[in-house]
Amino acid sequence: MNRRDFIQQTALTTGGMLISGVAAAAIPEQYPLTILHTNDVHSRLEPFPMDGGRNQGLGGVAARASLIQGIRAQTEQVLLLDAGDIFQGTPYFNLYKGEPEIKAMSRMGYDAVTMGNHDFDAGIENFANQLVHARFPIVIANYDFTGTPMENRYQPYTIIQKGKKKIGILGVGIELEGLVPENLYGKTVYQDPIRAANETAAILKKNNCDLIICLSHLGDKYDDNKVSDEVLAKETEFVDLIIGGHTHRFFEQPRKYRNKIGGDVMVNQVGWGGIQLGRLDYIFSGKNRKKSMEAHTVVVMKKTSE
Repeated sequence: MNRRDFIQQTALTTGGMLISGVAAAAIPEQYPLTILHTNDVHSRLEPFPMDGGRNQGLGGVAARASLIQGIRAQTEQVLLLDAGDIFQGTPYFNLYKGEPEIKAMSRMGYDAVTMGNHDFDAGIENFANQLVHARFPIVIANYDFTGTPMENRYQPYTIIQKGKKKIGILGVGIELEGLVPENLYGKTVYQDPIRAANETAAILKKNNCDLIICLSHLGDKYDDNKVSDEVLAKETEFVDLIIGGHTHRFFEQPRKYRNKIGGDVMVNQVGWGGIQLGRLDYIFSGKNRKKSMEAHTVVVMKKTSE
């Protein structure tokens, strides 16, 4: 090979390497995250009875745990969240005051949970006492529990690292006055959920969270001026996703709203009784971009065949 041929071949090889490198650099690295969520399970530890009702055979913690285990086996980064009203609705709560519910959620590996109004039904002290069985944090930013048994049993938010991404999770609860007897919530002080959510989300943003989730027990929307997930979504600045509860709505797809600074906020809710398990699959692409690739609900029912 003469000198001219050698230089030409070397130039072509180097050029190919550069083009290959540029093409590789142009493809941003992607990071998947799966969010599983429930709300308003209401002590439904067993499936609905086979009594001919529309929900017969649905729900139950065994079937839900099996679904969750299967998804975790297929997906590396999974978050499991709940938007409140863990308690009240079956004799299990009447007899055991929430202990089996909390133990079941701990066994399933919930990452964060907020409170609903029915979680006060056996009194705030009972709820606080049941948290001895919890292996997950209670997050709620707009209840001031100073001077109550819950004072050191909750936090406004939590930050969870999933792979290379930081997920910030906060919670907000519904106004208790007129909904819950005062003797059950005691000295709990309700604060404006919109202000609390914005202040807390700003902290999470400063902590460089890649996704900010609000667990809400406000309810999805109302005909009057009552604060709802719809109102909250439009008035927030940094919240990306609201997982809702209280109104027992079965969303076919998450609802999308525009926040105060023109960003998208997704809101989802999956009914009640543990009948459905919500699933949101996110793909993080590049440094700051994120988008939801898929959103669907999974009906919770026992397998009838293997």
